[in-house]
Amino acid sequence: MTQFTYDGLPGRVVFGAGAARTQLLTELDLLGARRVLLIATDAENGTATQLCAPFADRVVATFSEVRPHVPAEVAELARKIALDADADVVLSVGGGSTTGTAKIVALTTGLPVLAVPTTYAGSEVTPVWGLTERGRKTTGTDRRVLPKTVVYDPELTLTLPVELSVASGLNAVAHCVEAFWAPRRSPVSSAVAEDGIRHLVNGLTTIASTPTGLASRGELLLGAYLAGSAFAVAGSGLHHKICHVLGGAFDLPHAHTHAIVLPYVLAYNAPNAGEAVGRISRALGRVDIVDGLRELGGAVGVPAGLRELGMDESGVDDVIDDILAIAPADNPTRVTAEGLRAILHGAWAGSHPVGPTA
Repeated sequence: MTQFTYDGLPGRVVFGAGAARTQLLTELDLLGARRVLLIATDAENGTATQLCAPFADRVVATFSEVRPHVPAEVAELARKIALDADADVVLSVGGGSTTGTAKIVALTTGLPVLAVPTTYAGSEVTPVWGLTERGRKTTGTDRRVLPKTVVYDPELTLTLPVELSVASGLNAVAHCVEAFWAPRRSPVSSAVAEDGIRHLVNGLTTIASTPTGLASRGELLLGAYLAGSAFAVAGSGLHHKICHVLGGAFDLPHAHTHAIVLPYVLAYNAPNAGEAVGRISRALGRVDIVDGLRELGGAVGVPAGLRELGMDESGVDDVIDDILAIAPADNPTRVTAEGLRAILHGAWAGSHPVGPTA
């Protein structure tokens, strides 16, 4: 008999086109929320303000100084605003950085989070938080940061540019891929991950031809939800360890970094992860899963290498030790300094991914 532990996470999910326009007030009432701290970037502020119109009198403060990887000074400012406003709920409208900022507020204040994602980050259904200080990104897990409610509305992603949509979608694919070999993997999380890849691929292969099609956007958003759910219970693997260190050290864009690095980690692990490769291949509909993932991004202009994001090649050696210190002991292929250097140099240059050397 197969034996496993599956630690299901609590949370309410409302999914559907137009749900953000019609359901937010009801969801706030269910949380008993009367004093809302709204977190949204300047770019998302117009959308967020429209969504809040039915309960504008409850919005007691707005925080818009969101930054990628949640710098410590941003976190401190957001916490102060929440406390000064005597908020009783945090409403985040935006992508992963916005959700991440709301989580950091929740971590120290205990306030519930209602998340309305506008990208395919998936962090809205995980208890993982991240904070960057002096170029080092620290992550942790705490159920206090897990949003109480998530409202998924494909309409809110219609204006997300195709290239960024694909990068964000590939980030979600990375969540699924790692769920197959993450520390707390189980048959349940693997099944969710495989179905997540299937929905994400459906969206990724049609988004370029139908960028404003709700069907494609809905597939991507559903896939992102499943991806985040699988990642939340299975845990973090080598790919995410690498990307978190790179993001904190060089302030690289989150989704693009994950999209670029994923094929290289997959090529490194594939020789020792046969079952995972088979399931990923089945979900992708491709025999060569490494080339398949690279083609999904390359077709719409996702950068091939980290150097196109502004990272210097010298940075590769700067982060090897930091990644080694947190690399999973049970990674399918043993993690070595030489192996990491090969992954990072390949990802920096955008060269064809190759497997580990003997």
